[in-house]
Amino acid sequence: MRTSRRFFLSGASALAATMLAGGASAQDVIADILKSSGRGNWNDQFDARASQGGKVASTLPIVSLQTVAYTEQAIAQYQNIVAQGGWEPVPDTKKLQLGVVDPDVVPLRRRLMISGDLAQSAGLSEAFDSYVDAAVKRFQARHGLPSDGTLGQYTYAAMNVSAQVRLGQLQTNLQRLNERAGTLGNRYVLVDIPGAQIEAVENDRVVLRHTAVVGKIDRQTPIVDSKINEIIVNPYWNAPVSIVRKDIIPLMRKDPNYLKDSKIRLFAPDGSEVDPLTVDWSTDDAEKYRFRQDPGAGNAMASVKINFPSPDGVYMHDTPQQSLFGKMMRFDSSG
Repeated sequence: MRTSRRFFLSGASALAATMLAGGASAQDVIADILKSSGRGNWNDQFDARASQGGKVASTLPIVSLQTVAYTEQAIAQYQNIVAQGGWEPVPDTKKLQLGVVDPDVVPLRRRLMISGDLAQSAGLSEAFDSYVDAAVKRFQARHGLPSDGTLGQYTYAAMNVSAQVRLGQLQTNLQRLNERAGTLGNRYVLVDIPGAQIEAVENDRVVLRHTAVVGKIDRQTPIVDSKINEIIVNPYWNAPVSIVRKDIIPLMRKDPNYLKDSKIRLFAPDGSEVDPLTVDWSTDDAEKYRFRQDPGAGNAMASVKINFPSPDGVYMHDTPQQSLFGKMMRFDSSG
């Protein structure tokens, strides 16, 4: 996982780290390190800020009894939608937005009405008017998409998931919520892996919430419920065997200077340093060595690493690739 420098700087050992489905990268959680694209200096004012209230759109935690109630209401709504036949796919070949007049706006209106995003009284006109614009933005916000009112690839994809599938997702998540609601304590950090976001909760209120970068589809972040026990500033990075095998060895085959340029040192099992040029990179023998990257601007952990006991060896960390946090699909971590 990745985080930023001001992630846990006050009372960190009292925080539980809970991942709902994987390793993640997170932009700062306990403080506001990433108000801009660059990292700022860290401070230890979490307690004071938490007492003043976090600047978040909603203070309702993902895992809460209230969320359970809302999910149960949504399940009842979607059971009714499914019983009535669900919705038809919306044609996804055109870029629809405010001001457009097109026959495809009619099935779009119908789809938005069924899910409750557009009032029935809005009618089935071919005009993409302000009512449709507001309905699309409402739909996008509910699905974690940029609320720009424009029908593009990701909005169409979310809109054309069947009502039956959505109902199944709600039922699965209700089970997960019921298992965890009320069990996380008064102060914890939660990584929502499917939503690629992270939130800090204190006394049943979200005090800070940020985007996260979680595991790739083929390197999914495991579910973890643990307690943060260590924060390392300017850490070394020891590459796990999976990354050595899948990434570093292939890179060394292409560029013999990769380790040197990346400030990654190679160590034998006895602790002695090994010259990368003496290793046969055409084989998998390199897996027996330890790959350690020096601290610094290019370090894979960037400025901070947060550790907690985990059977899969996952952790949270900052990243030098700050642009990842601006992506819509933030599934780029190695776990």
